[in-house]
Amino acid sequence: METEWRRLRADELRERARAEAMVILPVASLEQHGPHLPVEVDSILGETIARRTAQAVLARGEQALVLPVIWTGISEHHMSFGGTVTLDYAAFAGLIEGVVRSVARHGFRRIVLLNAHGGNENALRSITDDLTPKLGLPIVQFTYWYAAAAAIAGILETQTGLTHACEAETSMMMAARPELVARDRIPLAKSNRTSDTQADTPPGVHRWRAIGARTASGALGNPEAATAEKGERLYAAIAEAVAAKLCDPALWTLPWQADQIR
Repeated sequence: METEWRRLRADELRERARAEAMVILPVASLEQHGPHLPVEVDSILGETIARRTAQAVLARGEQALVLPVIWTGISEHHMSFGGTVTLDYAAFAGLIEGVVRSVARHGFRRIVLLNAHGGNENALRSITDDLTPKLGLPIVQFTYWYAAAAAIAGILETQTGLTHACEAETSMMMAARPELVARDRIPLAKSNRTSDTQADTPPGVHRWRAIGARTASGALGNPEAATAEKGERLYAAIAEAVAAKLCDPALWTLPWQADQIR
């Protein structure tokens, strides 16, 4: 069964709405990814994970559709390296709302915002909180490396989780688009890293910081440990972990409005 929204006719999409298919919108970015990866990494990974998740959802007896990826997001913290296209919050929120409203108007009642870029996370949570009561839909938002954190940690050898242009992202790019990985430039990713923001601030305190203040190369983590085989394992594990969550009836039936609580 076809899962890509853009490949279907309008009448086929109307039928999928009647069948209560869930709709997955991958939301990513166009930003620098160190000395060895292209700027479209998050968009490639987000769309690939969304498509594989949709197939895993189908295997569980549900229907799922994947919209074309939102290829730019909130990436001001990457601008100093060049190659990055960023939106401000108002433009980003307006774009997401326009897509979600369109999908909802066609009768789809289960909408998923699949985040593939760290800079989008706070904004997408706020957008979800705004649109859910506004549209009367239980919109689901998640960032894939948190939704599949245990699965990812079990595969990586030198990191506890996914970071940026790292062991995980580089492995998944090697699996999906190996011709875009400049393997000879991977050693350049090791340069002048500082501690994570959370290590520099008291608990409960948040500060914005450009990634250039954390790493001179634009990369975090250890891309030298990346392999295509590891990337394939990551895709499979992430898709299964996310599909299991999306196919849990409680995710969609849990009361979320005050007048639903008895």
